[in-house]
Amino acid sequence: MVRERKVEVARRPDCSRLQPLSREVVEYFAQRGISRATLERNGVQQEYSSKHNSQAIAFPYYRDGEVINIKYRTLDKKFWQTPGTERILYGLDDVKNSAEIIIVEGEMDKLALDEAGVKNVISVPDGAPRAVKEGDLPPPEADTKFQYLWNCRAILDQAVRIVLATDSDTPGQALAEELARRLGRDRCWRVRWPSEPSSTADAADPGAASVARKDANEVLLKDGPEALQALIQDADPYPIRGLFKFSDFLDEIWSMYDEQDAMGQGVSTGWSGLDNYYRVVPGELSIVTGVPNSGKSEWIDALLCNLATQHGWSFAMCSMEKKVKDHARQLLEKYIGKPFLDAKYAGKAARMEAQDVEEGLQWLEERFHVVRCEDDELPSVDWVLGLARAAVLRYGIRGLVIDPYNELDHQRPVHMNETEYVSQMLTKIKRFAQHNDVHVWFVAHPRQLQGWKGEPPNLYDISGSAHFINKADNGIVIHRNRDPEQGALNHVKVLVRKVRNKAAGTIGDCILEYDRSTGRYKDVL
Repeated sequence: MVRERKVEVARRPDCSRLQPLSREVVEYFAQRGISRATLERNGVQQEYSSKHNSQAIAFPYYRDGEVINIKYRTLDKKFWQTPGTERILYGLDDVKNSAEIIIVEGEMDKLALDEAGVKNVISVPDGAPRAVKEGDLPPPEADTKFQYLWNCRAILDQAVRIVLATDSDTPGQALAEELARRLGRDRCWRVRWPSEPSSTADAADPGAASVARKDANEVLLKDGPEALQALIQDADPYPIRGLFKFSDFLDEIWSMYDEQDAMGQGVSTGWSGLDNYYRVVPGELSIVTGVPNSGKSEWIDALLCNLATQHGWSFAMCSMEKKVKDHARQLLEKYIGKPFLDAKYAGKAARMEAQDVEEGLQWLEERFHVVRCEDDELPSVDWVLGLARAAVLRYGIRGLVIDPYNELDHQRPVHMNETEYVSQMLTKIKRFAQHNDVHVWFVAHPRQLQGWKGEPPNLYDISGSAHFINKADNGIVIHRNRDPEQGALNHVKVLVRKVRNKAAGTIGDCILEYDRSTGRYKDVL
């Protein structure tokens, strides 16, 4: 518990000039839906203000039956409080020993709820801030704007449920956030004021259909006490970052049911044979491995070209083993379908023309973004993900390639072993993928295989940690045939060894034919 803040010097207001309410003031409240009985129960009185040359409504702030402060309001909405008094919450004695406390933004809303039969209500004394203050909370002794919370902390701490019924406008939402930060989001609920009136109000005022309800007093006046009670009872749990209910995702769930959610089942790779086992789903992580010179990077490039051409996707590529000009050449060859340089392979297409290069470069400009260290240093995974986030915001990328793992700068803390480090790194990558709806391909080489005889490695052969396969959504091995007795040397096996999302694929093998002159792959029929 936070220790209650002590106010060393605080004067008490002079109550000797308070008077019973005049007929004019009672009628003013009646127009707001608030009866004389409610005013009397809350001790509302009036006092003549020489400064404003008029009667002012006086709202006494009680604690343990003693008036601690008085807030004044003229009928033309001028406000002030007794200077030098202690700031407390209005209606404090009404919530003593209450397991549920409702907090509103002003005295009128407190009285409106009282009129509706809801008594366990308090109001803040100073209204709402314009916006939420950035940064950490100040210590209680320095939290002057919210002094009234600390002065009343003993009563607030006993509540297990606090309903924030502040106004629906921007300052009201800011006040709710500031209160929740100090009182604890886990025990706060938030009232949603209706954006449309009730059917009764519609009949009385057909033109009010577009009028929102800003606060408790408006709901009482336009919709009645039962509607106000229902809104309090139906308050929603205050949002806690990272904690959700399935109802928060109803649109996505129904989209999956009604529309078969094509993106949830993944998009085509561009190879019908591979689509039976692996389809690309935004927000997932695919680990790709294979022995050296198996074509891992070539295959990923070809896959991205298919996704860009067929689905309009764009990508950020952190390919640390390739020079930019060589990478551009390989992508251009796959897009144009001709060799970039003079063909050295009999029977293959002639070199692409300059106009082909111009067309291809324009396509690369629109679809691919290079993530590359400008210094001689190796990039860290945090650095790569930071630039990828920028690419999401600036260019709307749908895919990210990190190729390969061993070319990253791994500044592993001394207290952390490699398994723990890999687990933490992959968690960061998966969170990036999920939060930004981006598919990530992460290339990881296998460890040196003893006595290797040409067979494909498995996912647990990846150097570093078994977490590469444990945390992946998809695990893929790319393997090029090197034995003419086992098949054509231009055949490349895509071995899908893990698929977490059964709607997008399953474990299985696919063979693609590789065209060395263009870098393209096609289905083997």
